[in-house]
Amino acid sequence: GPYHVPVMLTSYAGALKAWMYWPILHALGPRLSTLREPMLLVGAASIWLFFLLLRRVAGDRAAIIGSSLLATDSIYLVTTCFDWGPVALQHVLIIGGMLLVIKFHQERPQAALAGAFFLFGLALWDKALAVWMLSGLGVSAALLYSGEIRRALRAQRVAAAGLAFCIGALPLLVYNIGNSFRTFNENVHRDTANLAAKAHMLEETIGGPGLFGWLTAEDSQTPAPHQPRGPVQRASAAISKLAGHPRRSLALYGFLLALALAPLAAPQERRAIMFACIAMAVAWIQMATTANAGGSVHHTILLWPLPEMVIAISFAAASRRFGRAGRVIITAIVPIMLVSGGLVMNEYYTVMLRNGGAMAWNDGILELSDYLRYIPAKQVLSLDWGITDPLRFLNGGHLALAGADEQLSKPELSVSDKAIIERMISEPSHVFIAHTSNHEFFPGSTPKLLQLAADSGYHRQKLTVISDRYGRPVFELFRFARLAVNSPAGN
Repeated sequence: GPYHVPVMLTSYAGALKAWMYWPILHALGPRLSTLREPMLLVGAASIWLFFLLLRRVAGDRAAIIGSSLLATDSIYLVTTCFDWGPVALQHVLIIGGMLLVIKFHQERPQAALAGAFFLFGLALWDKALAVWMLSGLGVSAALLYSGEIRRALRAQRVAAAGLAFCIGALPLLVYNIGNSFRTFNENVHRDTANLAAKAHMLEETIGGPGLFGWLTAEDSQTPAPHQPRGPVQRASAAISKLAGHPRRSLALYGFLLALALAPLAAPQERRAIMFACIAMAVAWIQMATTANAGGSVHHTILLWPLPEMVIAISFAAASRRFGRAGRVIITAIVPIMLVSGGLVMNEYYTVMLRNGGAMAWNDGILELSDYLRYIPAKQVLSLDWGITDPLRFLNGGHLALAGADEQLSKPELSVSDKAIIERMISEPSHVFIAHTSNHEFFPGSTPKLLQLAADSGYHRQKLTVISDRYGRPVFELFRFARLAVNSPAGN
């Protein structure tokens, strides 16, 4: 069929999600619903697993508080829905693994321990950056639960856990053995230059505003904003206006309050709170000191749901410590936090409806995909990041796609690069796709291509400009034709 499922997508991202989608796409075809809905189900499962985890760790009250906060965490929900990291599988695999470890600790079934490490291995294959969270959990457990770990150690259990982990991570291990440990050699580079900016991104993640203006377009970027239609959209817009268009929830303040209340918790609860805090710190330090990592929401959200774990256990403990008064206070604080999270989520919904998506998230790609189905082209060549993969998905792998962005993004073109591009230019049935200037991820590719074409005796023939539904020109399409003798170069 047109879908090919490899073992690895990049040196650090495995094909677990692609394997999951292979039967879905073959059965249902490439549609937005088949793209989004499976990960929404995975996200819902992760919230349920978090509830079960907290119930085993700290009881029903903490489980209800924590899972409710996670279910109204706008960044957690949005990153799960769009899942460009990917993050959804990371969350469900690591939370599921943690749940099975606790089950093993409480009941001692060896199958639970093996299952936990199998899920951890899958998480590492899914995305090698899972090592941040896995090492954070491991370091924290070693510091706080060393006695329990020593008492549980048995050769048979260690062997079962190790074997299960290797089976889960087997594709990643095989890939690295066959490619000189490329995952580690290409991606493990330390850089401490932007720690302040990365710390700010962590704050933007826990508060909720981190994706406004990046995922959603702003009013100033939208020539033709959409007005709300129907009762749901109008109600959402009205709530947004009444609440003052909130973009930051109370989650950070709730987290700080939870830390302040933590000393009031019982010893076992304090240890669980410390476990989550140490695991977060170890994981964040690793991402923050890794080159080209930690500066984006899709990295910082990998620390979740540990912030909600801290809040849930601390609040539940405080409510018990102060008796009826404590229950009343927590019963007041938690709903306020839930409402604040829900209002930020509603703001994302309202802004997305009004202004659409920004940069790679705009719906111009749908118009482009429809256009390409009816235009004759031997091959379609993209000149920028974010074009090829969406078109390949929307067309079920049937569109003849290739990219020139890899060559054109280089500061200097080699002789072989120029030869490749000249072959692309020389075929009159090739169609080139570029982002308009306001939507370029890597500016300069189009002028470089046009100059190379002019030097080779070709000029551009413009075909069309594709706009999104909000009036923003996003894509421009063109071909190349040989210049007539004594004819000035076109543009």
